[in-house]
Amino acid sequence: MKCQPLAIRGVVCAVPQAQQGLQDLARWMDAAEAEKIAKATGIRQRRIAPEGQTVADLAVLACQELMQGLGWQPQDIGLVLFVTQTPDYQLPSNAHVMHRALGLASDCICLETALGCSGYVHGLWQAGQLMAGLPRKRALLIVGDTTSTTFEPQDRSVAPLFGDAAAATALEWDESLPAPHAVLGNDGTGAPYLIQKQGGARSPGSMRSLFMDGTQVFAFTLREVPRNVRATLAEAGWGIDEVDHVVLHQANAMMMTQLARKMEIPLAKLPLALEQFGNTSSASIPLCMTETLAAELTQRPLKLLLSGFGVGWSWGSVALQTRPLAVCKTIEAASDFHGARIPGLTSS
Repeated sequence: MKCQPLAIRGVVCAVPQAQQGLQDLARWMDAAEAEKIAKATGIRQRRIAPEGQTVADLAVLACQELMQGLGWQPQDIGLVLFVTQTPDYQLPSNAHVMHRALGLASDCICLETALGCSGYVHGLWQAGQLMAGLPRKRALLIVGDTTSTTFEPQDRSVAPLFGDAAAATALEWDESLPAPHAVLGNDGTGAPYLIQKQGGARSPGSMRSLFMDGTQVFAFTLREVPRNVRATLAEAGWGIDEVDHVVLHQANAMMMTQLARKMEIPLAKLPLALEQFGNTSSASIPLCMTETLAAELTQRPLKLLLSGFGVGWSWGSVALQTRPLAVCKTIEAASDFHGARIPGLTSS
């Protein structure tokens, strides 16, 4: 799949200050059960946004830190692409909320995409295609969710797994770098197995009802991801020995280890960052980059294979090369930070 010659200049992830660990799960489930889940998933702690703090709040903080680190001004940005499944409002879009909060120019294009765990890879490809037709070749790709708002806090099937986060990636047109290579896919027959029914037009109530069929998710992942990764490597003309790191969507440590074995990827090339953050939806790949690869990403060129997969079903991988990034970090949002709130409106 053709990609445009975009380069990553920096990545900043913002996570809530508040943490929830196994001791919190043990308040409403057996401590032995909580430990068993942690061993199976690799998740021992998550960041949970307090009531009233949204993914756009986290994103504002990430974008401000990113733009400051790069020396980018609001008028430099030609595109804002926001990928989320937990927008602040039905309308306007979170992309427009960001435009307002960051004071961007009136000819900056603002778009929002509703996608989850494959959203970072799909977003990279989409941003590149859009930048090709824009006069200003700088973009902000913003991804993330406050998934904790989509389920009841004591739902055993999902509560121990999901954390909240947002990530901002600075993209710039750069024909001096090889263009990335991406292979994307979708299969709508997976729609019933990972779904949030309430809140849409067919079921407009506000009940928290995230449903995930873990068995179906696992089967889909093992079926589609290995061949997608292989196809992406073939598209790029890379062997796995040439890749510095394979950054998978951080869903489940056991699943990721099985994927690595099936794809014959050395575990040393498979960074993991979900122990302290859980599954952070579309923010999980950039959060893994800022948590585990920041020193390398800021000091030397890398060849990366990024792969996301989840809701829809949807999946995608991208093979890309980076030059040293100007900024690559994770920051915390104080519990009282509401940088995207529109004055005069409630947080809901």
